[in-house]
Amino acid sequence: MDVKQAMDILVRKGYKVTKRREDIVHYFYEADGYRTAKDLNEYMEARYKGISFDTVYRNLRLYHDLGILESTELNAERHYRIRCDHAHHHHHFICNECGKTKAISVCPMDKVESMLTDYEIEGHKFEIYGLCPTCQKTYAK
Repeated sequence: MDVKQAMDILVRKGYKVTKRREDIVHYFYEADGYRTAKDLNEYMEARYKGISFDTVYRNLRLYHDLGILESTELNAERHYRIRCDHAHHHHHFICNECGKTKAISVCPMDKVESMLTDYEIEGHKFEIYGLCPTCQKTYAK
């Protein structure tokens, strides 16, 4: 998803497009992977003196609820990234250190569905966590 697509979703859902909201989307669009609310808050504070964490967090929740941002749990903290633009079904490898992601086209649901024939599956999320090649070099023991 790009910035224009995200702003179009906001308008379609009846929300006002502001410079702050646009800057938040730009931040995630430019980020290479998942980022925390704290990361975003630091970015926004440098641009908007006196912006409250509540304002930042409210916008994070809004973007997540509208499907502009995806989220995951890393190290007991919620992390966000811009929603993937991939047209095909996929999952992610997520680096525990830097938050970078790599798309994975394999999905374990084919096997799982055959094991749960009497169940109605409403959705799934499959993520693999570890260290990307860069962080492996940086944090090698």
